Amino acid sequence: MTLRRRQALKAGVSAFAAAGSLGAPAIGRAQAATKLPLATVWPDGNFHTINCRRFAEEVKKATDGAIDIDVKSGGQLGFKGPECLRAVRDGLVPIADYLNVQQVGDEPFLGIDGIPFLAGSPDELKVLQKHIRPEYEKIAARNNQTILYVVPWPNQYLHLKVKAENVDALKGIKIRVADKNSQEMWGTVGMSAVLIPWGETIAALSSGAVSGVSTSAVSGVDGKFWEFLKFFHATNHQWSSEIVAINNDAWKKIKPEHRKVIVELTRKLEPEFWDSAFQADKDSSKKMVDSGMTRVTISDSMTAELRKRTAHLLADFMKRVPSSEAPIKAYLAEMKRA
Repeated sequence: MTLRRRQALKAGVSAFAAAGSLGAPAIGRAQAATKLPLATVWPDGNFHTINCRRFAEEVKKATDGAIDIDVKSGGQLGFKGPECLRAVRDGLVPIADYLNVQQVGDEPFLGIDGIPFLAGSPDELKVLQKHIRPEYEKIAARNNQTILYVVPWPNQYLHLKVKAENVDALKGIKIRVADKNSQEMWGTVGMSAVLIPWGETIAALSSGAVSGVSTSAVSGVDGKFWEFLKFFHATNHQWSSEIVAINNDAWKKIKPEHRKVIVELTRKLEPEFWDSAFQADKDSSKKMVDSGMTRVTISDSMTAELRKRTAHLLADFMKRVPSSEAPIKAYLAEMKRA
């Protein structure tokens, strides 16, 4: 994104923030809504975008229209996924919905739930989130923002042109990945993994630059993978989450009573949004099959081999990100895996 574009966006956001507090008579100020753009790279049909719109509607209703969150989907504000934490931090946009594992260039800790096979189920993921959420809050604070809610992506798959029945069948296949943990994992088993933002993924598939994608079935539907690929393998190898956060300067301009209402809403909605993630996986998997793809349940032996070859990545992550060691060990102890 060009500097001019960023400056224009920042100017526009500042104007939104000022609208409810400057240059208007007292009655006008009381009636004016604070309009806050929310940036997300995901398309309108994606469950995360649907959740953002639901959140915006509930906030507007609960504040009697005083806070109007305007969801800008599909990356229409020009921010790529890995830029969104910085965009909120620097006030280029007041609110964004961003993928945690894509922000590791700024905050390496945010890659923690992408460690291969660290959490094996949604229930385990909830326990992991309990241990890492306090650090997420600290990261947000030092990046001039406040977390509103966190929602995971559901089960992960390996979407390929070919059916892979063992780990050796993966060697040499060039795939798109969204984060460093996934890149390291698939590189460890002999794949050629390339970091590509979502907005460039379909072009990479179409051109043949990659012949597979490591992602959810939800993204498979978003990208109509059946036009390029034939199989999606239920590896469930890692997790990632969307963080919806608000710039602290914008947050402080919201009246205390409205901030209180918004916090209460996020506590109510976050569990519902988690449920929507796993329902979206079921719906998207069915859509993929109905559209001609084959869902592959990988064998226990293949899963064991993947776990074996990638086991060292947990220790590597803790060494690279020392602040992750305590919450990871606390989580493993609770899971009786210490």
